[in-house]
Amino acid sequence: MKVVVIKYNAGNIKSVMLALKRLGIEGELTDNPEKILAADRVIFPGQGEAKSAMKYLKERELDKVIQSIEKPFLGICLGLQLLCTHSEEKDTECLGVFNAKVKKFPNELKVPHMGWNTGSLSEDIIFRGIESPAYFYFVHSFYAELCNQTISQTDYMLPFSNVLKKDNFYAIQPHPEKSAEAGEQFLKNFLFEL
Repeated sequence: MKVVVIKYNAGNIKSVMLALKRLGIEGELTDNPEKILAADRVIFPGQGEAKSAMKYLKERELDKVIQSIEKPFLGICLGLQLLCTHSEEKDTECLGVFNAKVKKFPNELKVPHMGWNTGSLSEDIIFRGIESPAYFYFVHSFYAELCNQTISQTDYMLPFSNVLKKDNFYAIQPHPEKSAEAGEQFLKNFLFEL
């Protein structure tokens, strides 16, 4: 199986590559459109800032590439946020795969929302073998609002999308590669069950 991790100058790539290796997958880090489109699975991870990430994607026309992918696709953390329509982070237009806006947590909350929190899971195949509610590891200051594509939600004083799904596109706000058994099972399901 060919698994590609999209390179777009966002952080946290190494931990995703190591998680793939633990599962017996030698992922390829690339921003080459042909390699991305030829992959069996595409992962779009990241930590960073929305505006500069979108600038990098648009300069290389990776925004159009991502929107055209028909194979199983997984956005992680910033990857989830960039798949939404718009982010309040520097007023950024995003990729529009999911019909949700990304908002900043209210000032009265401690940000970033960091550490372990639970997600209530639907019956989707991506959650096979994971008990609900499941604990995942979060680090983020912005969140995707709930929408009709939300298949798991988390509460941090307010409810937000923990996992989104539309057709072949999945996205998860916490870091499955840092989320112990639940996160590893989530990645296994993405890689081997879809």
